[in-house]
Amino acid sequence: MMRKDFSLVPLRDIALPVERPEIPILGKKYRQIGVKLWGEGGYERESIDGSQTQYKTLSRVEADDIIVNKIWARNGSVSVVSSTLAGCYASGEFPTFAPIREYLEPRWFYWLTKTKYFWEQCDEKSRGTSGKNRIRPERFLEIKIPLPPLEEQRRIVARLEELVGKFEEVRSLRQKALEESEALTKAAMRQIFKPHENYQEVSLESVCAAIIDNLHSNPVYSDNGVPCIRSSDVGWGALYLHTARCTSEEEYKRRTVRGEPIPNDIVLVREGGGTGKAAIVLEGQRFSLGQRVMMLRPDKNKVRPKFFLYQILSPSVYEDQIIPRCKGSASPHLNIGALRKFNFFLPPLPKQHRIVNYLDELQTKVDTIKRQREKAMKELDALLPSILDKAFKGKL
Repeated sequence: MMRKDFSLVPLRDIALPVERPEIPILGKKYRQIGVKLWGEGGYERESIDGSQTQYKTLSRVEADDIIVNKIWARNGSVSVVSSTLAGCYASGEFPTFAPIREYLEPRWFYWLTKTKYFWEQCDEKSRGTSGKNRIRPERFLEIKIPLPPLEEQRRIVARLEELVGKFEEVRSLRQKALEESEALTKAAMRQIFKPHENYQEVSLESVCAAIIDNLHSNPVYSDNGVPCIRSSDVGWGALYLHTARCTSEEEYKRRTVRGEPIPNDIVLVREGGGTGKAAIVLEGQRFSLGQRVMMLRPDKNKVRPKFFLYQILSPSVYEDQIIPRCKGSASPHLNIGALRKFNFFLPPLPKQHRIVNYLDELQTKVDTIKRQREKAMKELDALLPSILDKAFKGKL
């Protein structure tokens, strides 16, 4: 229940339409503003030359303006312009309004744009406009918002931002813990996979029973069937078959003519932005290779598959041998001939076993921290709507 001094006031009583139109000039750069959905705020789009717009005029926005995306207001595409975005330009698709400062604190409205209550009103006011669900400026100004006295708005905003600041501190600490644990694992791998008197230094191909490249043709996808792994379906250590597109059995057979994946094979991304990602094939995983990925089959008489995977992902391979070959390329590409000659450090099998156990323990700790971070993020994200609801009912 809302407090008595939180009267509902239509926006037309506390905000005024504002335009600062300019005719685009050839040769002049214009910073553009965009507005994210669901109260996520404004952002700066790519700048354009005055010759690149179809609009006869562009309107300059200033700090604390309320900016509305006509098309997507129904999905919460409304925000308050930050000081960093002041001086950007918007087309007529983004009407702007200036808050009347004697009545409306801009930050009060900023936080209101993040509430379901506000989104629902935007959706309601967007309906019935030529079937396009655009919100007209006059309809936007019909939206009613809770409006306590100005000083109370400021008090609640200060309290709200204090709480959100604590949320962000928790996020930052969780992220820092994750980054530190990942850095520790990376440093350990750097130390392990380097020349050592008890290690043989061999070529990568010498510890492979097979090196299987993909068919250099586009897969023929189907609505269901057998997963076909693309570079985006390969993580740093794991395959994501649930994200993969599918092919028919016939296409699967065609694409595995060079060899079907078997447990403990290593799938490696050899082209594109994810070059160097690698994952191990688990028992029961059945798939074919799409473009940009290949498969390495460790020779188990020489190397433990998990040891092989860890070394492929280690700085000694990824940073020292893969990245240098991909620098400066618009489309990174790992040549298989070069890959075959990669340096590989090979300790005795018992030593490999101990290294794998040690790195597994480290990775388990990293995974635990990741899960804790994700859980904390979800809890914080769930808390914000509740706090906003209390704030705009005067209970904060």
